[in-house]
Amino acid sequence: MSSKKIKEVYKVINKPRKDKPKINMIFKGLSKRQVLVPMSQADSTKLMVLSSKHVVNINKTLNDIKSNTIADFIWANSRGLTIMTNKVTSISDLNTIEKYIKNIDIIDLEDVLASRLS
Repeated sequence: MSSKKIKEVYKVINKPRKDKPKINMIFKGLSKRQVLVPMSQADSTKLMVLSSKHVVNINKTLNDIKSNTIADFIWANSRGLTIMTNKVTSISDLNTIEKYIKNIDIIDLEDVLASRLS
């Protein structure tokens, strides 16, 4: 092969991939019953319009994995969303909540902010 072809192959192999942005969820408080989902204020406002529907859907998805955790309510603040649960959430519960939020059509994943501690 020519050096030009080798350079092209090298560029294709080492091309940086653009993965989907990740939603960084963290716990807050001693009881760890609050799940923080950092996102832009515009996205959190869109989600809050149908917050009761989203609480029901989160509870349905948690029930599907046989979890005893129940989302009580969602509220928005300047840093994103806070989801209050009835007990300490496990890693599988967090993954389920994260998967649900990523699949909501109204949220623009490009606008998701990096997580910050309060």
